Amino acid sequence: MIEKVLKLDVGGRPVSWISREEGALLYCRDQVAWEAGVEEIILRGGFSSVTGARSILLVNSIIATRVIDRTAEFRAGTPALNNTRLFRRDGEMCLYCGAVLPATLLTRDHIVPVSRGGADTWANVATACRPCNHRKADKLLDEIGMRLLAVPYAPNRAEGLILENRNILGDQMDFLRSHIGSTNRVRVA
Repeated sequence: MIEKVLKLDVGGRPVSWISREEGALLYCRDQVAWEAGVEEIILRGGFSSVTGARSILLVNSIIATRVIDRTAEFRAGTPALNNTRLFRRDGEMCLYCGAVLPATLLTRDHIVPVSRGGADTWANVATACRPCNHRKADKLLDEIGMRLLAVPYAPNRAEGLILENRNILGDQMDFLRSHIGSTNRVRVA
């Protein structure tokens, strides 16, 4: 069953996840330019008082809209940094000790601490368990002999959508992966 519909712009770039109902509204408003998914959901409406027939609307799992998204986040191509996306990017693993933990036990660590001029950016943050984050404190890695297990990176738009949704259909995942490139950096559980 389709949980979320992958919304694209008219040029085929991934934009966002929308609900089935939001997808139905786009069809009703004639805002769907084309479809790319294999999966469809049937939404059933009311009955016609004239014919007695029930209305049916098919919503595709991947739809491109006629509307162009002009938001700054979309133009940048990089999703906004938040802990949920960060922890998923790193596979819910502390990038210092390798422990895989629930999100409630993870923290965001600034590799170069903010107090020492580091930025709150994808390339300067890593998922850390509380003990490792506490041990590192406001030190640089070289100062205390710690190492990262992976290189932090900024996900692109398609990777960001993978990080947001854990109920992705096969056709949606194939489409998003085609927009990542040859080096898929997102760990998909």
